[in-house]
Amino acid sequence: MESFVGKQSIVREIWGKADTILFVFAGASAEFALNKAVDWLYFTGKLPADPLGRLFSTVMYARAIVFSEFETANKAIDKITSIHSAVEKQRGAQIPDWAYRDVLFMLIHYSIASFELLERKLAHREKEDLYDVFYRMGQRMNLKDLPVSYDEWIIMREEHLHQNLEKSNLTIDLYRQYKKHLGNARYFLLKESQKLVCPKHVQRLLGFGIVTWITPLLLIYKFSRNVNLDWFLKSIILPSAYQKQIKELDVKPG
Repeated sequence: MESFVGKQSIVREIWGKADTILFVFAGASAEFALNKAVDWLYFTGKLPADPLGRLFSTVMYARAIVFSEFETANKAIDKITSIHSAVEKQRGAQIPDWAYRDVLFMLIHYSIASFELLERKLAHREKEDLYDVFYRMGQRMNLKDLPVSYDEWIIMREEHLHQNLEKSNLTIDLYRQYKKHLGNARYFLLKESQKLVCPKHVQRLLGFGIVTWITPLLLIYKFSRNVNLDWFLKSIILPSAYQKQIKELDVKPG
C-alpha cells in the first residue's frame, strides 16, 4: 500500500533515528514554553503535570505518521484534529490558526536543525521533500495560510518567531517543571542541547548564554556511535522511564 512518506524520502532517515528525535524534542520544548498560545497546553493541566510525556507524545505522533501507510497516517492526523477540537469545545474558544502552524513549523525546523547537527547538511531538494511531508500533514488538518514551498516557509517561519513568541510566567513555570521532572543534571543538559538547535531569537528570549561543554561532549557522543557505545551514554543521561521508548525509535535500514 502507498505510504504517507516515500520509502526513499530523507524524512524517513531523519525520523528513523532516536538521536535526531531527542534533539527535536529538546528544541520543541523550548519553543513550546515561549509560544503565546502555551496557555492552551496548560488548560487541561496535562502539560505542567507531565511536561516530558506531553511533549514527547507530540513528537511521537509526528513520527508515527512518517512511518505509516497513507490511510493510517490520515487517521492519526484526524485523531490529532479531533483531540484539539474537544479541548476547544471544553474551553469554549478556538485555538488560533497561527498556533497550529507554529507547532508544525517547529517540527520542520527541528527536523532539519537536529539532523544537520548530528549527521550532515541537507541539500535544498531534501529540505523541500521534508517540507512537503509536513505541508501535507497541515493540509489534512485543514490549517490555513500554509506557505506552498520551503522557500516561502522560511519567510513565514521568521515572521512567526518574532510575532508569536514571548517569555511569560508560564514559560518560567514550564521550565520549573522541566527541572522538577528531569533533575538538575539532566535539566542542565536539556538547556545546553537547546542552544545547539534553537534559533537565535528563541535563545535570546530564554536568556541563554554561550554554549559550554556540550559541544565537545557531542563530538565524543558521535564517536561513541561508531564503536557502539552510544546507548551506554544514553543510559546515563536519559530518564529511565523513557529509555525503552527511545531505544525503539531507531529504525534499522531496510
